[in-house]
Amino acid sequence: MRLYNTLLRGKMPLRTQQPDRVSMYVCGPTVYNYAHIGNARPAVVFDVLSRLLRQHYPQVVYVRNFTDVDDKINAAASAAGLPINAITDRYINAYHEDMLALGVLIPDLEPRVTEHIPAIIELVQTLIEKGHAYVEQGHVLFHVPSYSEYGQLSGRRTEDMIAGARVEVAPYKRNPMDFVLWKPSIPDLPGWDSPWGRGRPGWHVECSAIIGQHLGHTIDIHGGGQDLIFPHHENEIAQGTCAHGTPYCNTWVHNNFVTVDGQKMSKSLGNVLLVRNLLAEAPGEAIRLVLLSTHYRKPLDWNVQRLQNARETLLKYYEALARFEHLDEPPLTAPDTEVLEALRNDLNVPGALARLHVLLTQLNHAGTDAQRLHAKSVLLASAGTLRLLQQSPRVALAALETRGPATSFLSAPPTDDAQIKMLLAEREAARLNRNFAKSDALRAELKAVGFMVEDTPQGQVLRPLTKESA
Repeated sequence: MRLYNTLLRGKMPLRTQQPDRVSMYVCGPTVYNYAHIGNARPAVVFDVLSRLLRQHYPQVVYVRNFTDVDDKINAAASAAGLPINAITDRYINAYHEDMLALGVLIPDLEPRVTEHIPAIIELVQTLIEKGHAYVEQGHVLFHVPSYSEYGQLSGRRTEDMIAGARVEVAPYKRNPMDFVLWKPSIPDLPGWDSPWGRGRPGWHVECSAIIGQHLGHTIDIHGGGQDLIFPHHENEIAQGTCAHGTPYCNTWVHNNFVTVDGQKMSKSLGNVLLVRNLLAEAPGEAIRLVLLSTHYRKPLDWNVQRLQNARETLLKYYEALARFEHLDEPPLTAPDTEVLEALRNDLNVPGALARLHVLLTQLNHAGTDAQRLHAKSVLLASAGTLRLLQQSPRVALAALETRGPATSFLSAPPTDDAQIKMLLAEREAARLNRNFAKSDALRAELKAVGFMVEDTPQGQVLRPLTKESA
C-alpha cells in the first residue's frame, strides 16, 4: 500500500511499527454545531482508508477525537444559558447520526478531550522539564526555537511564519511563534486544577496527549483536513517529538478542501452546507458518493449537479441489482483485484469507481444465471470496500427515486426547556449572521414540537402552538 505522505512530499509505501498492526489517528470535530459537508469529507475519506487497512492487517486501531472544550463551545453554551456538556453531548449525538447516515463506521476509539486532562497536564510538565516550554502570566507556552526542525511538515520557514495572520502575538510570549499549551480560566469558564493554576488546555496539546495515551509515542498514520497542516499538525509534531525524543508519526495524510459552487464555504456567504440539511434532499449514500468521486488530495467542488449525478449513478447500479435480486444470495467473494489495486495506490477512489462501472457492465452482459451470480458477487464485494451498494435494492431505489431519503436522520425533537432554550439561542445567532435558511429551519423544528416563534423589536417571543396559529 502506498500513501502520499505530506511530510515527505510524495507517495511512499506504508511503514508500520508492527507488521500486523496499524495505528491511525484522525482529528475529529469541535462539537459546538452540526457537521457541515467539509467536516464530512475527512470522516468519509478515512472511513474508506480504515476499511482498506482492515483488509490487509489483522489489527487496526483507528482513533478519532472529539474536541469538547473550546472557546467556540464556551460561547455557544453562554448564549444558550446551558452547561458546556449540554452543548457537546447534543452535537456529538448529532455528529454520530449524520455520519451513520453517510455510512461512516464509528472508529475503534472516540476519546473526548475533557477525559484526558491528567494526560495533558503530564505532557505539559514533561515539556517544561525538558526545556521546551515555559510558564508566563498563568500561561504555559511551547518555545518554538527549542525545536530546530519546526516547519518541516508545512514547508514554511519560521521567519516567514512569524508574519502569518494565524500567529497570535501576546506580551507573555518569548517568541512570536510560541504557542499555548495551557491557559488560565476565569470562574465562568471550564477549568481544571493544575500546577500552573486553574485553567484549560490549548488546542494543539490535546491531540498529542490523546495519541500518547492510546497509541504510544509514534503512530503509523495521522490524518485530517489540509487546513490542519499549519499550525495544528506542525505543533503536534513539535510537542510529541520534544517530549519523547522519538518520531511522532510515520505517514501524514491530508484531504483537500470542499468548496460550494466554486466558492469557499463561509457564514458570510451563507453557503455552509450542513450534512443533515443535505440529508433532507438526498440519501446518505448519494452524498457519500459525491464525497468519494474526487480524489481526496484534490479540491472537491460541491454543487447540485454533482448530487444529481450521484443519485443517477446509484439508480443504475440498484436497478441492475434489483433485476437480479431473484438470484441466490451471492457467495462470499473477494473484491476485484483492480479495485483493490486502485485503493492501495494512494486511495485512488475515482479509479476504483471507474472499475465498478466495468463490473456493472459485466453483470448486465452476463449470459447465464451462474455468470450473473458471480458478477453480482464480485460487484457487491468490490463496492463494499467503499461502503456502497450494500442496501436492499428496493429500499435504495425508494429513497433515490424520491426527493428526500426514505427515513429521517434528524435527531429526536427537543422536549425539555434546556433544549428549547438552546434552539432559540441558535436561531438568534443565525439571524444575527443573516443565515435565514438556518433560522427558518430552526423555526420549523420548534414548530414541530409545539411552539411558535415571533420576531419582535424586543427579540424572539416563544408561544405555545394553537390550532389557529398552526
